[in-house]
Amino acid sequence: RSYWGWGWADKFPDGAALRGLAERVRLFFQQAELVPRAALPPEQLRLPRLRIEPPPALAGFCTSDRDARIAHTYGKSYRDQVRGLRGDFAAAPDLVALPKTEDQIASVLEWCGANDVAAIPFGGGTSVVGGVEAAIPPRYSGALSLDLRGLDRVLELDPVSRAARIQAGATGPVLEEQLAAHGFTLRHFPQSVECSTLGGWIAPRAGGHYATLYTHIDDLVESTRMLTPRGVLESRRLPASGAGPNPDRLVLGSEGALGVITEAWMRVTPRPRFRAGATVAFADFGNAVAAARDVAQSGLHPSNCRLLDATEAMMNGVSHDGSSVLLLAFESADHALDPWISRALAIAQGHGGACPEGPVAKSESAGGWRKAFLEAPYLQSALISLGMLADTFETACTWQRLDELHAAVLDAVTEALRRACGGGIVSTRFTHVYPDGPAPYYTFLAPARAGAELEQWAEVKQAAADAVLAHGGTITHHHAVGRIHRPWYDRERAGPFAAALRAAKSALDPHGILNPGVLIDPAD
Repeated sequence: RSYWGWGWADKFPDGAALRGLAERVRLFFQQAELVPRAALPPEQLRLPRLRIEPPPALAGFCTSDRDARIAHTYGKSYRDQVRGLRGDFAAAPDLVALPKTEDQIASVLEWCGANDVAAIPFGGGTSVVGGVEAAIPPRYSGALSLDLRGLDRVLELDPVSRAARIQAGATGPVLEEQLAAHGFTLRHFPQSVECSTLGGWIAPRAGGHYATLYTHIDDLVESTRMLTPRGVLESRRLPASGAGPNPDRLVLGSEGALGVITEAWMRVTPRPRFRAGATVAFADFGNAVAAARDVAQSGLHPSNCRLLDATEAMMNGVSHDGSSVLLLAFESADHALDPWISRALAIAQGHGGACPEGPVAKSESAGGWRKAFLEAPYLQSALISLGMLADTFETACTWQRLDELHAAVLDAVTEALRRACGGGIVSTRFTHVYPDGPAPYYTFLAPARAGAELEQWAEVKQAAADAVLAHGGTITHHHAVGRIHRPWYDRERAGPFAAALRAAKSALDPHGILNPGVLIDPAD
């Protein structure tokens, strides 16, 4: 794994590929310098001195090894990667625990509570909101990163009910391989799927494969098991229940602040055998939005209903003629899909969409989009190494508010890019759509000034987040709150709910050791 950038180190572009990328970027930013910057070798990275040492009881699975501390310092946000590329690992945890059992996790929590050590759950390390960083108040004696990837098995399968009990440290490829042996799939494929874990999907309420209906990991959770400093919080395995507030809803979105998710019963499905898709081009973005809305409200429930504006479509190689593109797809393990795709295509064509090839089993344009989608995080790391400001943010709002929010966000981010960077590019896509609203996802790109990247990013990020919140959006649809979004999350949530969350934190984590600063500040 790359210690500073996205994913696997051997997938980072070589010198020739970086030069080719620089030439493509210069088509948009002719004055950008775009000089590749090499990452420092690990031995030259700056780490803080150790404040604590592993106790004998934890020594068998706990380490203060330098490489382990480096690997667990940051997630993969823009500011994480910039600091990593600079060689700044001042936020490194003191210790890294690599448990393989719940008993070992419980012993870690007990020791941390007795010694005022912050415990930060760590899955695949793909957080883009500062969710795994040891940015803790000085009252703590140290910080421990609690890596769950040693718990990575599918423990049990119920083929009758179509559910599987899966440990929280299993990454997407690992759990899919185990489920495939039984003919099933979880079918949850976030952009981070090759590295992220089941617990890392549940804790921040990740968005996944389905653009409609089963959009969040929430929809696939049957029950959860979480270890807290006060004991085990486990929900009953049921298809549904009306017995009071749902305990799973406390676990989902808890972001490691209330407990450590160790396993969950997940709803699985037979692997799809039937597929149908269509790629629809629109000369007008407003017409494309109307088409996406009508498909979302039709009850057809496509697995893919992603809308790319003209800039997004061009940057991802889906369209080069200035068209916005709506990607439609259906899949099933049970039946052919001709009526579904035909009706969805008719809706889109009714709004002026063009699809000359008609419905197809596999769309080449959609295939290109999928490839670009999974490679985008690697591209971001490459752009950062070239000195570009490259990041994304997402939200969700009602259809009624979309036009106002979209215009305000574009204006705010464009102006912030002009002030901070002298200009930039903003593109838009819908990652998910609901009957009552879409989830717009924005990408911004601009030249950065060496040494001032974080200040430039912060100015653009604040402008974007302020605009989103002021015009009826949520600060995050699926990236989570973490530490980056905390100021806006505090404004978004209701005061009584914040008080209830603080009470839950105090009840489950009385010493305030779990991921301090995420979601809620622990009591003094």
